[in-house]
Amino acid sequence: MALRHFGAAAAVAIAVGMTASPALAVTEIQWWHAMTGANNDVIVKLATDFNTSQTDYKVIPTYKGNYPDTMNAGIAAFRAGNAPHIMQVFEVGTATMMAATGAVKPVYKLMAEAGEKFDPKNYLSAITGYYSTSKGEMLSFPFNSSSTVMWVNLDELKKANIEIPKTWPETFEAAKKLHDNGHPTCGFSGSWVTWVNLEQLSAWHNVPLASKANGLDGFDTVLEFNGPLQLKHLEKLVELQKDKIYDYAGRTNTGEGRFTSGECPIYITSSAFFGNVKAQAKFNFTAAPMPYYPDVKGAPQNSIIGGASLWIMGGKSADEYKGVAKFLTFLSDTDRQVYIHKASGYLPITKAAYAKAKEEGFYKDQPYLETPLLELTNKEPTDNSRGLRLGNMVQLRDVWSEEIEQALAGKKTAKQALDTAVERGNTMLRQFEKTAVK
Repeated sequence: MALRHFGAAAAVAIAVGMTASPALAVTEIQWWHAMTGANNDVIVKLATDFNTSQTDYKVIPTYKGNYPDTMNAGIAAFRAGNAPHIMQVFEVGTATMMAATGAVKPVYKLMAEAGEKFDPKNYLSAITGYYSTSKGEMLSFPFNSSSTVMWVNLDELKKANIEIPKTWPETFEAAKKLHDNGHPTCGFSGSWVTWVNLEQLSAWHNVPLASKANGLDGFDTVLEFNGPLQLKHLEKLVELQKDKIYDYAGRTNTGEGRFTSGECPIYITSSAFFGNVKAQAKFNFTAAPMPYYPDVKGAPQNSIIGGASLWIMGGKSADEYKGVAKFLTFLSDTDRQVYIHKASGYLPITKAAYAKAKEEGFYKDQPYLETPLLELTNKEPTDNSRGLRLGNMVQLRDVWSEEIEQALAGKKTAKQALDTAVERGNTMLRQFEKTAVK
């Protein structure tokens, strides 16, 4: 009897041990992000799929608010000694994260130390260039990427007998016709005024926004977007604003509903607008490439990305980093990248995933989802079109927007506005340079 009890107790102990040991062995990986709605569902699925694919690591995704909130929460957590392993940071936070030496673990170092197969050449250079050093060393991992496109109300263009414009002069002409034929408050408009009309405009025409490869080659960069191209463009917008052939729609994307409601038949904003357009537009639509000025030699060049990347925070153990590295390898899988692309509308980050989506005929019925990819890969990126890396970018954009608004309101000339935006911005950059740890 005693032996039987001992045997039963031993069996229970073994059973408990078998269930407890794996739980104790699992290393948790905290992932802070800023995704909501359907995109949050994608994140949850990715974490769940990774967790069920192996037994050593468990990725735990946590929503931390919008992009600025998530970045601020991560920085505060690092200072308090409890930062997450992975933090999603929007592209304009890149310089701030780079300057936080010791707070982050560069992806290229992470993958090498963890022994994971990792070749930056497998990724789309127009996307990875934004998050890499001038030597091509990837600092953060591209996750959700988008670019600027021109959304078009095909029904309204057809009514006015207008072809989809390709150049800026054609866009201005089309907007005037639309304005005179049923759209008196808005021939065309757009969101993210500085991203579209300074950052993307400069890259798309291969002219500098700032020196030092737009800041990618050093924090001692100087703003240069008060040149002839940017000045001509703003002067035209100011002229068209008077009659609402162009009508300003705000600094962020709060005005995008003006397109889906039918008010503005041409609207320039992020390709990530796709989900809302598909759900809300009661008309035929497409996304065309950004317009360009035909008199600029070599235009169009290539667009730059929006969206966010995953930054790996510092101060973690080798085992934790090994789990993070395995998760990044998991995310890079071709089929998984195709899934992310189809489910979210964001771009695939690898060349293989883009090729597979194309082979599967994904763009046949939805050609507008390929438009941002065609823009990003239009030509091999140059120093003017690899992206930008400017400190305090959120605050810089506010200053630039403020000056553009002054010009559109007729309170300053376009030249005065751009000159002042450059001057104020350079002061902010010098302050950032002093505090940045090199």
